[in-house]
Amino acid sequence: MKTFRKTQVYAEGKGIVRTDVAFDTHIRSLENSAGDAIDLPGNAMVLPAFIDQHVHGAGGADTMDGTVAALSVMADALAKEGTARFLATTMTQSDQNTRRALRAVKAYRESERAEGAGLLGVHLEGPFISPKHIGAQPAEYVILPDTALFDAWQNESGNAVRLVTLAPEQEGALALIRHIVQCGVRVSAGHTDADYEQICAAVQQGATCVTHTYNAQKGLHHREIGTVGAALYCNDLYTELIADTVHVSVPAMQLLYKNKPRGKVILITDAIRAKGAGEGESELGGQPVFVRGGEARLLNGALAGSVLAMNVAVRNMIEKTGVPLCEAVDCATADPAKHLGVFNEYGSIREGKRADFAVVDEHMRVIMTVRDGEIVYKA
Repeated sequence: MKTFRKTQVYAEGKGIVRTDVAFDTHIRSLENSAGDAIDLPGNAMVLPAFIDQHVHGAGGADTMDGTVAALSVMADALAKEGTARFLATTMTQSDQNTRRALRAVKAYRESERAEGAGLLGVHLEGPFISPKHIGAQPAEYVILPDTALFDAWQNESGNAVRLVTLAPEQEGALALIRHIVQCGVRVSAGHTDADYEQICAAVQQGATCVTHTYNAQKGLHHREIGTVGAALYCNDLYTELIADTVHVSVPAMQLLYKNKPRGKVILITDAIRAKGAGEGESELGGQPVFVRGGEARLLNGALAGSVLAMNVAVRNMIEKTGVPLCEAVDCATADPAKHLGVFNEYGSIREGKRADFAVVDEHMRVIMTVRDGEIVYKA
């Protein structure tokens, strides 16, 4: 048993309280100080560890590298920003490359690696998307929705696919959404030209989310509110947000948060392998990417994912958007956990849940990350 003693803790249902936290692999008590004390500085705050449901790469590695080694590098890099759980996110690519990436996820999960952030599964972003909103996805690999192909990929992954981004207006998409949901997998509308009615139709079939809201989707117009308008209007939809102030302006971040019910904004990084590597040339899906001033862009100037860290996203929500601290933390913890159906285990500090913590200072700098009761990063 280990213990954080008399420290500031964001406890579920209580807010920030000064208390003990006793834990092994799970949280055992918020009162009992039994166990070996872990020393923390006086300005430390113990938060639930962050969950990133949309991250392609970090630390020089990418999900599409298709190796256990690359996933290990990603896991270690993500732990440095307070993230203890993530979905390895693919991109629109060939069947061969996608299968290789999914097999690597299966092998990684079977290895039960204890270091770094824990791999919850796969976010399949593409290839069932719209050519009109391709973003940084390679257009030559975009295909129409295919139920048999999804099933084959899910089998390759060892049933690890937890979330699929697709364009619901594409031919066959509604049938695929219905099938995916029946498999217990979440569906998000993204890289899409869907209008309001098409988003509503997707929701009726079980879609639950909008991928990186505002980006790579049909915008808001007063005569047809599009994907963005539907995201703002439909209370049941979760909405991903890249809160780096590059992909989305601060007023747009504020508009989204103001219009969504509490708990329906999910912070993501959408980060690529260049995260943590500094400025210069990198790569995404075989395309050269250039990182300058905290922005990752293709040669044509299109944004190519981000180099955002999750703790910085949370800090931006607090400092730039004016969201209260606990609510901003929820956007990176409880809310993705609820969306993915894992809130019974992750996403908050409560007795019986997994001992996943992000220990931060008053500036949201990460002091320590704990996963399953073990320190996986210490500054």
